[in-house]
This record gives sequence, structure tokens and C-alpha cells, in this order.
Amino acid sequence: MKKIIAILLSLIFVVSLCSCSSDDDKIRFGAAGIGGIYNETVTSIRQLANESGKLKIEQKTTAGSAANVRLLSQGYLDAAIAQSDIVSDAYNGENNFEKSGAYKGYSALASLYTEACHIVVRKDSNINSVDDLLGKTVSVGEKESGSELNAKQILASYGLNSRMVKEVNLDYAEAAKKLENKVIDCLFVTVGMNATIVDELAKQCDIKLLEIDKATSNKLKSAYSYIDYKIPKNTYNGQNTDINTIGIKSVILVSDKLSNDKVKELAKLIFNNAKEIQLTVSADIDITEENAVEGINIPFHKGAIEYYKEKGITVK
Repeated sequence: MKKIIAILLSLIFVVSLCSCSSDDDKIRFGAAGIGGIYNETVTSIRQLANESGKLKIEQKTTAGSAANVRLLSQGYLDAAIAQSDIVSDAYNGENNFEKSGAYKGYSALASLYTEACHIVVRKDSNINSVDDLLGKTVSVGEKESGSELNAKQILASYGLNSRMVKEVNLDYAEAAKKLENKVIDCLFVTVGMNATIVDELAKQCDIKLLEIDKATSNKLKSAYSYIDYKIPKNTYNGQNTDINTIGIKSVILVSDKLSNDKVKELAKLIFNNAKEIQLTVSADIDITEENAVEGINIPFHKGAIEYYKEKGITVK
């Protein structure tokens, strides 16, 4: 009997060892859809991690910001990028997250760059303002994406609801293709400047960017976490004038379950390789430790706080 018990105990021990796969060491990093800046940024971070050998990153394609905070909260992701307004609203259960309730279990690592709300139409269309989208077919982005939330808020600020505009949920690539082929009339995309998806579309067909007027901008800023933002002329092919729009910060989030050491190692990887990340990302981004602690309205991870403290930076 003792021998049988010993054998059973040894088998349990072996099984337990096998069940602890090396995948447990991976950081599952939410990267949003292909063609966006989040995807490019996470791809760059993953490749740098592979080269350093100190972190294992598994890149996960998601619908975007709102999906990322939900998946982080539910334990399906260990890190992700999301828009600061969505991060704050989800964390506090406000605005679009009142029904679902607050999402917790994650904290901030760093803010990255400002994303601009791009409202794109064909140049040969008769659409010259957001008001002209009445009765049009508009891609507001994928479900649970930051672009979708921004698009709905912008349209609502102009008095346009889903009965007045035909809203469709398309990913970046599909929306660009359908705008080029005149299947849809407009696409909303919230991305960093010089984004590949807008840049490539501008090369395939003549486009124009719609402005957000000052009164609407002020209305949006009073209700949400937007800032005024300008897309300088000549940013995209055929864009001859500056475009006034609104912007929002992007934030790297990490699960509260990640160890302090792992979070510090991730921060070190990002900031020590900021130039390399910029070279591999199509948008203009500015990754510095000083800027990384600005524009965040949720707590920082303890590992991040330790990292910034070592750099002489106080986290609010």
C-alpha cells in the first residue's frame, strides 16, 4: 500500500510539473487590430523582448481599447494599450461603462503618445463637414474599439445618432478598402499621426479630412478627456491645409497580477529602446520617461512606481 501511495504521489508531482508550462512566464499583450499603431507598437516591443531574452511576450490581436481593458480585467491579458479616456471610464465605471460596472485588476505603466481622431472621406464626395454625414454610411471602427467610442461621441455632439447615420463596424483595412470603392462614405479612425492606414489610403484615392469645429471641440472636452489637436498640412498625400481635430493619450496598462520585477523589466525594455520603437512604428510617437507619467488618471503599478523612482521621477 505504501508503495502505491508513493507511486501516486510521484505521479501527481510529475503531472503538476508538466502542467506548469513555460507559457506561464509569457506576458499576453493586447495589440488591437492589424494596421493600427497599437499593433505596430506591440510587435516592436515583442521583437525587442525576443532579442533581449529577458521577457517572453505573446502578442494578442483584439478589437481595441475597450476590449483590452475588459480582457485585462478578466485575466485574459497581462498587458495592453488603450486610450486614456476609456481607461479612466472603465476603471471608474463611468460614461459607457455605467451598465457593465467598473473594470479593475489593472494599472498604468506609461502613457505613450497622443492619438488624433481622423474623420476621412473621399475628396470627390459632397461631404465637407461632420453635419454632412446625415444619411451617410459611416464606419465607426470595430466593436469595443477606441475609434468606435470616439466616433459615437463626436457624431452625438453634432446631433447625429444611429438613426440618422448608418453606422457600420469595420476594421481599419476593411473600412479603407470600402471607402476607396465607394461602399461607405466615411471612416473614423483614432490613431497616431502619419498612421499607415490613412497614409496608404491617401495613396490609393484622393481623400480629405473633416475638421471638428471649436464649439464642438469645447463640448467634447468638457464631457470627456479630449484635448485640441492639429493634423499639420502635408501629413497625408493631398492634404494642403491644417486640420483641427481632437486627440487622446494612449496608455500601456499591465495586470495587477504581474510581479514588480516583470513590470520594471518591461518598462526598462521600452524606455531603453525608445528610438528603435519609433523607427518601427509608422506614427510619430515620443516615448520619454518624463512624458510617460502625464495624462494618466488611474493608479500606476507598484513596479512602475519603483522604476520611475529609480529614475528620479515622482508619480502622482
